[in-house]
Amino acid sequence: MTADYGNRHHPTEIRVKRDEKALEIDFDDGQSFRLPAELLRVESPSAEVQGHSPTQKTTVAGRRHVGIASVEPVGSYALRICFDDGHDTGLYTWDWLYRLGADQGQIWQAYLDALAAAGLSRERSATAAASPRGKGSCG
Repeated sequence: MTADYGNRHHPTEIRVKRDEKALEIDFDDGQSFRLPAELLRVESPSAEVQGHSPTQKTTVAGRRHVGIASVEPVGSYALRICFDDGHDTGLYTWDWLYRLGADQGQIWQAYLDALAAAGLSRERSATAAASPRGKGSCG
């Protein structure tokens, strides 16, 4: 038996909608969620975004047009999502994805509020757009 790392929710189907820049996921309790790539990227479970405590969370700006380059299963408990901006760290457990879907409205509003409070934008700056993207192990 493989460990599920405490996941209470388990997917029955996962669909990457590259053209629509979204991930659709159906869970075993009948819930289905459509998660925009931008939300997945700015709420990445990586230490780069989340830090090592809630006070260290980074507000990621300029990702309105980010897309999903690839999705890889990690055991039977998570996904590794590679984004077209080169970000590829953080394991999206089934419970993390479920929470993003179930609380999407609140999470999204908190993100917009954090951007506004920091004077940041969802659009990429001219400087960021001109500089080369980091390339993780997404290929």
